[in-house]
Amino acid sequence: MGNRLSRIYTRTGDDGSTGLGDGSRVGKDSPRVNAYGTVDELNSTIGMLLAADGVDDEVREALTQVQHDLFDLGGELCIPGMALVEDSDIERLERILDSLNEPLPPLKEFILPGGGMAAACGHLARTVCRRAERAVITLSRTEQIRTQPQRYLNRLSDLLFVISRVLARASGHGEVLWQHERRRKPSAT
Repeated sequence: MGNRLSRIYTRTGDDGSTGLGDGSRVGKDSPRVNAYGTVDELNSTIGMLLAADGVDDEVREALTQVQHDLFDLGGELCIPGMALVEDSDIERLERILDSLNEPLPPLKEFILPGGGMAAACGHLARTVCRRAERAVITLSRTEQIRTQPQRYLNRLSDLLFVISRVLARASGHGEVLWQHERRRKPSAT
């Protein structure tokens, strides 16, 4: 990294624009800024998950690597034409996903977000991940974007779902199942 920040504020964004990694300037509300900003938000929610009690070493190691990947993914989105996320990153997520999902019982009901603080943080990260994926798709409708960022986020949201299941079960709270039968059929009047 060539430049280090000695001052945090520059005032260059006071007009509602921001600089991309290639030196060009765009509006802070542009689809590109929205996409990499949402990836940054996702990285922060994973940081919250890692700060929660009850995250075992296997999950902690996987999520720490994910945070590094997300920083790369954000860089790829911030620098038009850059390629930082690779197919091997997606394949690694799939291996971790398969490993964590294999011992879990099959799903028979929908799961509500919850199951302890760590699991709830995992579900929050999953929903932010889906939003980041949608932002990348929106960006790809107007600008050339490689498929790897979208595929990475799609697989990561699946991984975060499985991690939330693992954490809920390990916490002793268990998974919170949607009770679809709680609604009674309307009575005929």
